[in-house]
Amino acid sequence: MVVQARQLRKEMSLPEVLLWRELRRSGLRFRRQHPSGPFVLDFYCPSARLAIEVDGIAHDMGNRSVRDEERTAFLKVRGIDVMRVAAVEILNAPATVAEALVMACRERCGQAPPPSLLPQGRSPSP
Repeated sequence: MVVQARQLRKEMSLPEVLLWRELRRSGLRFRRQHPSGPFVLDFYCPSARLAIEVDGIAHDMGNRSVRDEERTAFLKVRGIDVMRVAAVEILNAPATVAEALVMACRERCGQAPPPSLLPQGRSPSP
């Protein structure tokens, strides 16, 4: 599994690359292409025990949904929840998707979002 995970890191899809870029800026620790039992998770936040799966068009074909359910059940038994994100959503708004995922992770960890660096009552200039 570790060898497969290393190879997958080298071959990430465009949505995975865009999401990884945003997640790295969040201040939370994420792992990409993280092995977990017989599966490799697209992204994993260890402090939140949250797996993030990027679902491309292949997830709508064949028995992929059954395999996804098996993966989710396997992880759930181990205390890891799964959030699925459509690849097209990431392509359309990577920062927005990442922000929602980071918020979910922070809530699971009991962390407040980092304070704004702007003076109170001020908003950023356009």
